[in-house]
Amino acid sequence: MEINPEIYEKKLVVEEKNLDKQKHVNNVEYLKWVQDVAEEHWEVRASDEQKLEVIWVVVRHEIDYKKEAFLGDNISLQTYVGETTHVTSIRHVIIKNADTGKLLAEAKTTWCLLDAENKKPVKISEELKKVFLH
Repeated sequence: MEINPEIYEKKLVVEEKNLDKQKHVNNVEYLKWVQDVAEEHWEVRASDEQKLEVIWVVVRHEIDYKKEAFLGDNISLQTYVGETTHVTSIRHVIIKNADTGKLLAEAKTTWCLLDAENKKPVKISEELKKVFLH
């Protein structure tokens, strides 16, 4: 069986608040965007019941910065869920300049699934994996 992850996309425009002293997007902003697009993808795709039962927490971020982004740039954030283990999944985020298609950054984040009530790791079910497939 071939598994095709859904690619979720969010677009944004670089604002003054995203810039550092060198007048390009601060590295911390990229990290925030990585987390924001992941959370938005979950909110859009998961059922209300799933959102009440489980939560995701980050256990590791890896980001490769490729090019700078500047004030007014149109940004595309594309994300999908890749490999999963018993209680973790790897989420990939590709950040590009939406106008030129140039790669700005790539991120790989390990998320752990927790029971919303007791905050203990819980198994990622086949049903939950399907939330991110199309």
